[in-house]
Order: sequence, then structure tokens, then C-alpha cells
Amino acid sequence: MFIPRLVVSGPELSPVAQSALLLPTVVLAAAAPASLCEFMRVHATGGCIGRWWLEPSTDAEGSDQAALRHWPLETEVELLNVGAARVMADIRLSATASPPDAETLAGLATTPVERRIIRLVTKDIEELQAVANSSTSWVTAALPSLTNQVLIQLPAHLATSPAGRDTLQALQGRLAQLPQPIALAVQLDGAGVALTGLQQCFAADQSVVYAIDGLSTAWPAPPGHLNLAEALLAGAQSDRADRLIPTVVVNAQRVNLGLVYSSAHSLSEALRTGTGVYQSRKRGLWYKGQTSGATQQLLRVSVDCDADALEVIVAQTAPGFCHLNRSSCFGESVGLTRLAETLAQRKQEAVAGSYTQRLFDDPALLRAKIMEEAEELCDATEPNDIAWEAADVIYFALAKCVAHGISLSDVEAHIDARAMKVTRRPGNAKRKWQAAAAQEVQPPANVTAAGFPDTPARIAMVHHTLADLSVDQQRVLFQRPIIQSDSIMATVEPIVRDVRTRGDSALKHYTEKFDKVAVEHTVLQAPFGPDLLQGLSDSVRAAIDQAYANIRAFHEAQLPQQVLTVETMPGVVCSRFSRPIERVGLYVPGGSAVLPSSALMLGVPAQVAGCRNIVLATPPRRDGSIVPEVLYAAQKCGVSTVVVAGGAQAVAAMAYGTESVPKVDKICGPGNQFVTAAKMMAQNDHSAMVAIDMPAGPSELLVIADKDCNPAYVASDLLSQAEHGPDSQVVLVAVDLSPDQLQAIDDQVHAQASRLPRVAIVRQSIPKSYCLSVATRAEAIRFSNDYAPEHLILHVEQPEALVADVTNAGSVFVGPYSPESCGDYASGTNHTLPTYGYARMYSGVNTDTFLKHITSQALTAEGLNRIGDTVMALAEVEELEAHRNAVAIRLRDLRQ
Repeated sequence: MFIPRLVVSGPELSPVAQSALLLPTVVLAAAAPASLCEFMRVHATGGCIGRWWLEPSTDAEGSDQAALRHWPLETEVELLNVGAARVMADIRLSATASPPDAETLAGLATTPVERRIIRLVTKDIEELQAVANSSTSWVTAALPSLTNQVLIQLPAHLATSPAGRDTLQALQGRLAQLPQPIALAVQLDGAGVALTGLQQCFAADQSVVYAIDGLSTAWPAPPGHLNLAEALLAGAQSDRADRLIPTVVVNAQRVNLGLVYSSAHSLSEALRTGTGVYQSRKRGLWYKGQTSGATQQLLRVSVDCDADALEVIVAQTAPGFCHLNRSSCFGESVGLTRLAETLAQRKQEAVAGSYTQRLFDDPALLRAKIMEEAEELCDATEPNDIAWEAADVIYFALAKCVAHGISLSDVEAHIDARAMKVTRRPGNAKRKWQAAAAQEVQPPANVTAAGFPDTPARIAMVHHTLADLSVDQQRVLFQRPIIQSDSIMATVEPIVRDVRTRGDSALKHYTEKFDKVAVEHTVLQAPFGPDLLQGLSDSVRAAIDQAYANIRAFHEAQLPQQVLTVETMPGVVCSRFSRPIERVGLYVPGGSAVLPSSALMLGVPAQVAGCRNIVLATPPRRDGSIVPEVLYAAQKCGVSTVVVAGGAQAVAAMAYGTESVPKVDKICGPGNQFVTAAKMMAQNDHSAMVAIDMPAGPSELLVIADKDCNPAYVASDLLSQAEHGPDSQVVLVAVDLSPDQLQAIDDQVHAQASRLPRVAIVRQSIPKSYCLSVATRAEAIRFSNDYAPEHLILHVEQPEALVADVTNAGSVFVGPYSPESCGDYASGTNHTLPTYGYARMYSGVNTDTFLKHITSQALTAEGLNRIGDTVMALAEVEELEAHRNAVAIRLRDLRQ
């Protein structure tokens, strides 16, 4: 196997480096692990997961002169998880270097042997001979526990000399005789290596590593260089008189498209152009698709294990590889490949009204079918039924992918990437799907297993410059991600109607349908016993207590302490006083997260306001119980009833009441689009007699940042909202930032997002977000006020001075040490805030949300005598005689 070596020094690659990346394995060298991680993510396409061998960088542990140099172990884990096939540790062979201690070598053994390479580095053939000829060398004694692949780094002239060849073969023989045989490869240092040198190594079954600087894609190669294709084929054999190599052409799923032939010249041209180029036995070089239009993008080229055939992986364009306009010369594709192709074609050419078009046009229907079929697969027990239901799940899952432009290759890239991870998550089901929280499982060491990795594409916001945008284009930036309200209302209306009509029976039905649990009781009544709080740790309990104290302190300060009294004129006294809303409903979402913070943000102000009956609704777990964190927060807030249900059905139960759920006068709290639709529907139904806190949409955040900002802080704040959901939107308004400063923030967004457990959500929300560059703070705050964000963060110099200019925002976070997360959990302010631009006219939830204000007036005889003529004159203008008479009858008595 021929392996090019590339020094990663930046995003730009030379043409020969781009061609070299089409080979199965590449050695990468870089000054820092971050550069390697970024490079692997960017180039993890076309079946290229797990192809990289990584050298230890200059900042690795151990100096250049030490006997052992390697990555820090935590860095190795990161590199392997990102997608490296192997990481190297260097052992320098030198008479003056002391052997590494046993403890250090034992530490290296924590990495699986199939994921490590030991590179023996020397410039002296005698040092290598000592290792090859000694049966007691510490090097050969240590190797079996560390690796199954050794790489010898030697000057090329020594490696290809007779003494060098003999020494390498002797060492290779010793390694092959170990209980667990170890393969040997050679890294040839220095320029001017002849093709015969490579052929000698390949003849001895030794892979060769060679620097890209010594390679070329020109035909023929210039003096002092090897042609990349000739180097790859140096060990290849052909039994044909014309020396052509049989070449199997496959797609990314390894489906055979056809058999062709290649020469060193045709392969060189294919690597140079990145396209399908082969050797016609009659017409010379054959550029596939040059006349038919059925071109190929070259993804990868490999020599088979016997070195007598090539495999070429391509992305084939329509109408296909075969001259009969079929995808393959061996007939049409089958299985998943056929299904993915068919769905992609239907997306482009679906018949109006067809079921497939309905799936693409109706996300709610597609989601429902995926959930339905997944449940049926889980319930199936017979082998044939399991296969049948699995096929249904795959069909609808692929329809979801195709609808969003995701190919089967994209999905397989995720699978391949997961297989490269050496650490795994505990693997417990999310609380929504698990009957009880499983005990925490520690990630096992030394295990290569499927995980949940980031995808290779870069996570980045769209960039705009205010000065380049027209007024209409600026107006578009104020729009939030679109919510299909009509279809949502159509889904919610029958649920609300059914719960209103059938009460608890309907509530249980929809809880079983949507939350997949049959509950015996629809409510829990306070007090909540300790058996319901099992699993609540002391640390979480303490955190809830602290957050409760802070939130209560801030909301108690909002409570009116006295009656407002004003004498508007002598004898006329007007007053205003507050009273709590007696019955309030609080909605606390469940789904993919446990949200005790939402219970506190709603429960504390209701408790402070003095609401007599506080009802809280939240979805149950799979065993029908309520998560203890939410229940504990509810208990602290004086909640009297917990409704064991979520979604639109829970809102309807609180709005209209059921046999067990008390009817409330106001419903507050965040939720998904279906919850919001149910709240709006109930508020608009006069028979429900219920109010809501505010309309709500997906979470959003706007950050204003100037040159004083910390890019890492800015990125972390953006991501703290982007992870909420696919429809969340975050906006960065950059004040006079240079391209380098903007790039620093972009880099932080990608790096931090890639490490998040909810990175899949971030990948959907960040493309809906953007960065807007403005020239001044005044432009920034003007845009922010027009946007009216739910959360506004000020990463600017003297941020306090900018607060005075804020006119529209749900909540403001002032300065670099005020992350939005603190407001979400524990600083004291409320996190239930207006979204979707409603901050122009709504406030966030506060103590007043749970109060109503009543006015009174008391007039003395003197007061009525003073104001009576004014009232009668206005009543006459409005032609309301009874109004005028109510005053006149009194004034006659007073003025007699």
C-alpha cells in the first residue's frame, strides 16, 4: 500500500495534495491537534472516514530527542473519536536515549492496538539492526501490547540500500513471528526516491509512506518527483500483455457499476482531474461522460489485497454508468440504494396528489408515520414481522432524509464515523422513552463502538452586511423561521374538542397515543410523598433550592406593597389595588429535556402573587411517573395539582376542566407549536373563559458584540439558544468587527457546537441564524429594537450605557459575565419571555402575570358637586341618558 504524507498547514491544498486525498490512507502531520480535527472533519466525505494516520505534533509529550514521544492520552481519544484510523507514538532509536519506563508504556496501552502505530525513528541503520537482531530488545518486547502496525522512519537511501533491505526484512520476520503478528511499513525520508525503491518495499509486503512534496500528478512526472499514480501502482501486477489493470467501478454504497481497465497514465489523469478516467483498449484515454454527459466524480481509489485489481469509488451522474442508460452494467440497483434513488426521483417528479408527495409536503404526516412504524417495529416479535416493520421504518426514515436533501451516503458517513469512536455515551434511553432513570454508566475505556458523532460539514451562520442590504432585504431579516400554523391548528382543534367533550377519558387516550404510556390517574394531588421524589440527588436538590431562593427574592420585590391612591380633585379619590388570580395553570414541557427551571419560573411568581389554586401540567415518563426534579420544584412552589399529561390535551384539560383536572382562569408557560396553538385556541373561545400569558414561538437570542468581546463567550451564548430546537434562531450583530474577528467567532461556534450532545439540533438551527455586520453601536441597537428579541446579550465595551437605549427585548444580559444561561436557571429573572417579535408589546412572565389590578373611586358630596357637570356634559354628547341621569338625580338633591 502506498501512503502519501501531508503536512497540514492551512485550509488551502496544493493540486497534488487534493489528488492524494483520493487514496485510501494518508499520513497527516500538523503543529496542533485542533488543526488535525478540523482537517478530518472537512475532508470526511466520499467514504473517507477512518483513513488518517496521525503523527504526534511538535507539542506532543516528549521532546524530539526523547526515547518516546506521543499525544497526550486525552488528545488521542479526541482525535480517534473525530475519525482518525490510527495515532502514532514515536520511539527514537538512539544509543543515548533511555528506554521509556513501564508505567508510560502501560499508559499507551489504553488505546486499542488496532488504532495505534508505533513509529521507530532512526537515521542509523545499526540502531535498527540492534532491534532486529536482538530477542531481548525492550522495543520488540513492548510492541505487542501497543500496536499491530510498526512504521520505520529511515532516510530513503538507507532504506533502499542492500543493508537496509536486509535489516527491514529481518525485523519484519521477527514481528511476524510474535503471537499477535505486527505488520511493518516504511517511511522514506528525503527526495529523489526512485520507483524501484517503492517496488522493492512492495515486493517485501511492506507499505510505503512518502511525502507529498516528492509527488506529482503531471504525466510524465518532472525530474526528482514520482508520479502519484505510478507510486500507487508500483506494486501492482497484471497478467495482460498490455499491462492494463482490471478496475471495478462502484458507487458510494459499493454497488458495482461496471468493469473497466486502467493504466498508470489513465489513473494519473483521473487523480489529476478528480473524475472518472480509464484506459480504453481501443481508443486510449477514456474520459467517462465526456460525450454522454454521464460524468463521474472520483471519490476514492484502492489497490486490492493481491495488487492485481483496482476499485474506484465514484459519484455517478444521470443517466448512469451503463451505455444502456442504466445505473449499472449489471442491472438496476436493489435494496436501500434502489429505494434512495427512487425517493430522490419522486421528490423531483412526484405525481400531484401521490402519497410520496404528501409525505414530502406534510412534515407532520411524515413524523407521525415514522413514530407509528417505529412503535410497530418495537412491538413486533415474529422474525417476518420484524423484517416487515423494519422495512417500513427505513422507508419513512429515508423519505425524511430525501425531503431535507440528505443522501444515503450522508447517513452512512454518520454510521462509519460512529464506528471510529473509542469512547461511547452511556447509551441510556432519554427520559421520555425510559421508564426510570438508569444508573449512570461510566464510558468504558479501550472500546471502539458506535456513538453519536458530529457530521463533517462545518457549522456556520450566514453573514450579511447592513450597508449592503436594501430596506426590503433588512425587513426579511426580522422574519423568524416559518411555522405552518394552519396545519398545526387543524391538528390541535379535534384534540381540544375531544378533551372538552370526554374529559379524563380523552386525556388518557391522548397521553397513551402521544406519550406512549397508559396512566391510571390523570392527576397527582399535593403533598407529594418522598416515594415520588426517588432518584433526586442532593446536588440537584440544592441547586433547585438556590434557584428558588433567587427567583423568589426578585419576584417578591415586584409585588405591590400598598394601595395606590390619588385624589384627582377635591373630594374625588381614585385607588388601585391588586388581587391574585385564584386558579392558574402552568405548563412545563417534557420531551427531550427535564425542565425543573420552567416549573420554578412559573410556580414562584404564582406563589408570590398568592394564587389559591396552582395547577401544573407536564408529560409523564414511560412508567407514568413525573420526573422528580419537576415534582420537587412544584412542591416548593405550592402547586396543589399536577396533571400527568402534556401537549395540547393538557392545555385543553386546564382550560375547560375535566372530572379530575380543575378548570383554571389563566394558563402560562412555554411549549411546542401544538401547545401554543392550544393556548391560543382556548383564549379565543369565550366559553372557556381563560387567559394566557403570551403567544410563543421557538426560542431566540440576539447578541451585540464589538471589538471588546471574547469570541468564545459570544459563541457559547449563541449556542446556548441554538440547542433548544431546530426552529430556534440566534442572531449576532457585529459592531465594526474585522474579518479575522468574525472568523474567530465562526471558529468558536463550529468547535464548541461539534462537542455538544445536541449538535444535530444545532446543525438545523444555525443555518436559520445569521451574523449581521454593522458600523456603529447606534445601528446595532436600532436593529435589535426592530427585531425585538426574546433574549438580548450585550458583549460590548461599557454595556451598561447601552441598556438605556433598549426599547424592545424580553430580557437583557449585560456584559461578558452575564450568560443567558444564568437567567434561564437561577439569577432571579424569569425565563418565560415573549418570542417571535412579541417583545414589542408583551412582557415576560412576572409577578403581575398572576395578579389582576382592581380600581376603586370614592366621591364625597363635594367631589360629585365639582365633577358632576363634566360627567353630564359628556353623557349628553354620547347620548347615554341613563348615565347623565344617575348624576343629575344626585346633584338635584345636593343643590337644592
